[in-house]
Amino acid sequence: MSDLQLRILSKLGELGELPSTREQFPDVDPQVVLSALNSLKAHGKLEYTKQDTVYYSLTTEGETIVAEGSHEVKLLQLVSRFGKLQIKDVAAQLGPNGKVGQARAFKNGWLEKTQDNELIVSSKVGDAAAVVDETREQLLRVVKNETSGLGDKLLNDLKKRKLILPKKETTFHVVKGADFSTELTKLETDITSDMVLTGAYKDLKFKPYNFNSQGLPSQSGALHPLSKIREEFRQIFFGMGFTEMPSNQYVETGFWNFDTLFVPQQHPARDLQDTFYLKDPIQSDLPEDKEYIANIKAVHEEGKYDSIGYRYNWNEEESQKLVLRTHTTAISAAMLHKLAEDPKPTRLFSIDRVFRNEAVDATHLAEFHQVEGVLADYNITLGDLIQFMEDFFAKMGVTGLRFKPTYNPYTEPSMEIYSWHKGLQKWVEIGNSGLFRPEMLEPMGLPKDLRVLGWGLSLERPTMIKYGVKNIRELLGHKVSLDFIASNPAARLDEELYN
Repeated sequence: MSDLQLRILSKLGELGELPSTREQFPDVDPQVVLSALNSLKAHGKLEYTKQDTVYYSLTTEGETIVAEGSHEVKLLQLVSRFGKLQIKDVAAQLGPNGKVGQARAFKNGWLEKTQDNELIVSSKVGDAAAVVDETREQLLRVVKNETSGLGDKLLNDLKKRKLILPKKETTFHVVKGADFSTELTKLETDITSDMVLTGAYKDLKFKPYNFNSQGLPSQSGALHPLSKIREEFRQIFFGMGFTEMPSNQYVETGFWNFDTLFVPQQHPARDLQDTFYLKDPIQSDLPEDKEYIANIKAVHEEGKYDSIGYRYNWNEEESQKLVLRTHTTAISAAMLHKLAEDPKPTRLFSIDRVFRNEAVDATHLAEFHQVEGVLADYNITLGDLIQFMEDFFAKMGVTGLRFKPTYNPYTEPSMEIYSWHKGLQKWVEIGNSGLFRPEMLEPMGLPKDLRVLGWGLSLERPTMIKYGVKNIRELLGHKVSLDFIASNPAARLDEELYN
């Protein structure tokens, strides 16, 4: 029997019941008390009920108000002393709390603003020195633990102002059990053959079986961290009304991967150093829509749809070459071409693997996953794109975004998306976005006023940050630890990924 269990039984025997274990054992952690109570309850020594009490403590700002007075009263006294005060000088006099004091003083009707942007004491106020500092009085009641008369609305207001912090205190009401005694007999856990032969088991007490206890975890498969984060992104898209695009076709023609996206055939991205080309088969057929192919040829060679094009001879054979897709935007292009049959507002997304011929290092692989979203609607603008990006990333817990103009062949305007990284103390790029160009959309037959927003980010970067992985080769490939996969729980995107 532990020392705490002896103390509990001793107190219970002395007092008959313990209304609050917190009062009797103030220095003992409630979880330790609970463990001791459960053990004694299993022996029939006692019964208990749990009680949770919420109390409040002052923040640093709350303590300052108790000591010096509230911001609004200090501002009132300051204006009363000077007779008037320029609004622009409030911050210089009261610091960052000046705006709060000014707002609450206006709300209380203590101050008025003149045409010269000066603060004066309201005629409703008699003696400024006699004004009751209600905020300070309320906080004093919190200090004395007299919050019952304040009401939930007032307490919530003090919490919103970050003047008080709620804390939960757990205690237990303990009464004697059926087999109460101040001594604890050891219960047997197993019956042996000797007990049966001698009949000793008849005089022994056995520990009851716990049929609710869990067994040892069984060996089983586990989801890869990328799969867990991928599913979180999928749920965000579904929650915003998106439909998932089919993305299981890794091989694309240069037509869908480059040409339809208004990427010229001389672009560096189409070089062998950047793209994987297939040897067998080398080429594939183009779409059956001959008018669409003609439009693509025209918009590249001489320009069309108010564009001057790239002014080169477009080669159909180059467009037929097969590549491992370098981005999932090839899928988006095919889906938008299909949308031209029945143009209407649409939301689409895909999350799947892409391939690029680049050197492998701690942050780059020749294959990775791209998260891509496409939103089509009539007469939407760059402002809609920025607002949507803020809403989308906010669902991941990422706020305070910054946008930087950039260049993409198939979007204009285009923007890189940045978030502040607290750990690195710098802004890091977390995605790319833009409005698809008319040279890409109008050849498909889409109406001129149907505009399409597009954005993308990698799946590996947020997964590495969420799980603390510094080398991407430890996340994807032959160097991945199976223990790492099995031991990590599902991650939630309700905290800031990039902080």
